[in-house]
Amino acid sequence: MNTQDPERAEAGYSWKRDPLLWAYSALMSVPIVMVFMSYNFHRMDLCLYAGWALLGLSVAIILLAGREFMLKGGAPKGESIVHTTVLVDSGVYAVIRHPQYLGFMLFVIALGLMSQHWLSIASGVLGSALFYLDVQREERMSVVKFGEDYERYMRRVPRMNFILGVIRLLRRDK
Repeated sequence: MNTQDPERAEAGYSWKRDPLLWAYSALMSVPIVMVFMSYNFHRMDLCLYAGWALLGLSVAIILLAGREFMLKGGAPKGESIVHTTVLVDSGVYAVIRHPQYLGFMLFVIALGLMSQHWLSIASGVLGSALFYLDVQREERMSVVKFGEDYERYMRRVPRMNFILGVIRLLRRDK
């Protein structure tokens, strides 16, 4: 794998100095609080059940992605999976490039459906939009870190479109 200046690739990513991370973290934590304060606020049971189903799906995606990253990411012993040294393109990463991001976005949407409160929905949507900006930044850093390998991966696997990812995966397997 091509690792062109990994220090530069990770340099822009810090909780201590990154207002984007702080903003979407704050916004996306509101639905967590609101689900406890206003669970099923409008008594729309269909939304509630859809929220629970989406919550299960989001947790499954997050866990599958984390497992795949831990097993194949090549992070040095004792380091977080964020410090991967290998481009992971198997498992759920063969379907979409950013399953953990998608999982967290679906998680927040699920909580909005469960609480049904306008504040939960508004903060979740805005937080997810900012989160998506971070996905784009993550891709720029991955291109720097992994070079042409990541660019080929980008052409082969969609960013977050799960349905398109499954279709492409099925076509590749034929």
